[in-house]
Amino acid sequence: MSEVFHRPGPLKQTNKAHKTGRHRSKGAIENALKGRVSLKAVSHKHKQEQRREQRRHQMNQIRKKKREEARLEKLQLGTQHSAPFMVCILPMHQHIDAKSALAILESCDDEAVVQRADTGVTYINLPRFKQRFSFIIPPIGRGSEVEVLDYLKACDTTLLLTSAAMGEDEVFDRWGHRIFNMISAQGIPSPIVALMDLESINPKKRGDVKASVQKFISKVLPKEKIMQLDTNAEGLNVMRRIGGQKKNVLPNKTNRPHLFSDKIEIEAQSNQLDDNITLKVTGFLRGAPLNENSLVHIPGLGDFQMQQIVSTHDAFKLDKRTEHLQVQVRVADQQKQTTLQKENIPDAMDAEQTWPTEEEIKAAQEETKKTKLVKRVPKGWSTYQAAWIPDAEAVEAKDDMSDDSDMSGSEDEENEDEDEFMSCENQSFDGEMQKPDSDTEEFVETASVSDAAINDEKYDLQMDFHEERETLKKIKEARLDELWPDEIDTPLDVEARDRFQKYRGLESFRTSPWDVKENLPYDYARIYQFQNFDRTKRRIISEAKEVEGFQHGAYVTIYIINVPQTKWLAYISARQTKGIVIYGLLPHEHQMSVMNVVLKRLPDSEAPIKSKETLIIQCGYRRFVVNPIFSQHTNGDKHKYERYFRPHTTVCATFFAPIQFPPAPVLAFKLNPDSTLALVARGCVLSCNPGSMARWRVVGGKRNAWLPTTWDALHNCEQRCEDGCHGNIAKIYGDSLMSRKDYVHNLFTILFCLII
Repeated sequence: MSEVFHRPGPLKQTNKAHKTGRHRSKGAIENALKGRVSLKAVSHKHKQEQRREQRRHQMNQIRKKKREEARLEKLQLGTQHSAPFMVCILPMHQHIDAKSALAILESCDDEAVVQRADTGVTYINLPRFKQRFSFIIPPIGRGSEVEVLDYLKACDTTLLLTSAAMGEDEVFDRWGHRIFNMISAQGIPSPIVALMDLESINPKKRGDVKASVQKFISKVLPKEKIMQLDTNAEGLNVMRRIGGQKKNVLPNKTNRPHLFSDKIEIEAQSNQLDDNITLKVTGFLRGAPLNENSLVHIPGLGDFQMQQIVSTHDAFKLDKRTEHLQVQVRVADQQKQTTLQKENIPDAMDAEQTWPTEEEIKAAQEETKKTKLVKRVPKGWSTYQAAWIPDAEAVEAKDDMSDDSDMSGSEDEENEDEDEFMSCENQSFDGEMQKPDSDTEEFVETASVSDAAINDEKYDLQMDFHEERETLKKIKEARLDELWPDEIDTPLDVEARDRFQKYRGLESFRTSPWDVKENLPYDYARIYQFQNFDRTKRRIISEAKEVEGFQHGAYVTIYIINVPQTKWLAYISARQTKGIVIYGLLPHEHQMSVMNVVLKRLPDSEAPIKSKETLIIQCGYRRFVVNPIFSQHTNGDKHKYERYFRPHTTVCATFFAPIQFPPAPVLAFKLNPDSTLALVARGCVLSCNPGSMARWRVVGGKRNAWLPTTWDALHNCEQRCEDGCHGNIAKIYGDSLMSRKDYVHNLFTILFCLII
């Protein structure tokens, strides 16, 4: 039988490939788990599962707890045994009469009891609602923005008035837009929008007018619905809305005690040698408890101590039969009373060293006798290149103490001392750098504000051309700084090693070390610093709610002592109203330190603001004039200095000011030539840290190639080119670099604040 061989046919069989897909095969899993030991116990706890009945009981308990908290919160405001609802009536148009709106609210109920305090506060008691209200009307018009902001800080509700008779395009006039931007930056407490004069419109057009006003209000206050205020019934609806709405409480109000005055009395002190008086301010206490040993602050007047706090009879109570006649008096203890010392008194001999002992002198002599091995390497070689030279060429040599960086002071150094510091009271806006002597130097000029008044009708005739030229010059300088940030050239008459002797190069601005306490000015010994600001803030705010003293809602009289009479008379004459606001200070809030705030430019503010330019800062309940230093708002311990605060940007402003714990809103104003305030930025308090300092960067080079003559002093700095090359120059031969490359490098110095 002949052998038969298999011959493959034209169709070839293809077997299916064994693929496990996205998961591993059983064999792969088995190979991966070989040699592993399984867990003997579960490392985490099992979640305790609750039955349906237990979950239902737990939800009921949480619901009852929240309802009880809401009920207790409502009882703390507006009842007969608590402080009344404080409402600020604020017209958004200068032609709207706020007193007419208040008259409608007074006559909304026949049983309403209306009373007035000495400072202009109107109290309305409504037995129908078992609630009571207090209304205040701030002054309106140009120049009264500061008092409006102070009134709103102490209010619970803001009643914004608009008029239908002004037209659809005049819901807010020019002043209304300005003041609304300011109160929005500060925080509007529970706004209510009321539309007046709608009855004077044709009945067929009232719906369209109301819809157009609502459309405008929805853009600025999206969640608010306008209410009509023309009749007594509509006034009663507004009162019901005020007493029943959910209050938008600002956080900086709940953390501190505050009081709006109903009555102010002046009493002469027994010591006639000093021209001081005692203020007796009466009103409802709101916010956190007030202790008699703490300090109080009056905006625009200062910080003062209290002699005593007396609980006074509530004259605006509806049911006087329930009034307790017991009077409680809390007298301040001089041993526990907070002092008014704002600055630390430094010891001039604190940094002095005692005379060294004989052992220390011998140890120092032995240390100076020590020698070290120094390799002889060609000039310009790096550390890496020097490592290849054999150690046989090493010789003994002493330390070379004649370094180029250790130079004695000169007149240029003394002139730069003024440039590296910021003054809170300085009115001369000197530039950060020396004045340019040629076209190749840095453009550094500042704008001066003219006092000439500008009339809108005769703008061309009375225009201040000097101010216009200075403003245009500052805009050009800000534009140049934006195009070529921090770039300067060395002066032609001063060597670079002398001009930049206070600057240093950093390998990395983010990671390179820099001692924040190096070469601190003497004024930094006069301020206070926290070891941990965030921890101290949390502790003080939590303890403020448990302070022994008069609680929220108490009607008290505060005796404020040692108030200068001349200062008080000037303060009263400058105000248009009689009411004042008093704030209780938390611990350390009267002491000076370095405050860091975050500011964001407003869209309608377009002019650049130069660093160290005078600004009026409202930080929480305080208001002061400073010359802030601007820096980038970044993480880390080093922050790059910004010469200009440009539009649509966010920066961190640093200045000397009394300590204030966040959260607190911050408003930045500039003084106009007509003595009015213009809001330029808004923000919040960031921290209180003197160690967070701005570093000024300068980029050398660009137009003048000064490296061949000054590289001995700056050869350790990293050089950069426009094409992206960077590194250290080992040696320069001839003048070939002066016409081929533009070499630049970054130098940094630190900026401090200065107290004057």
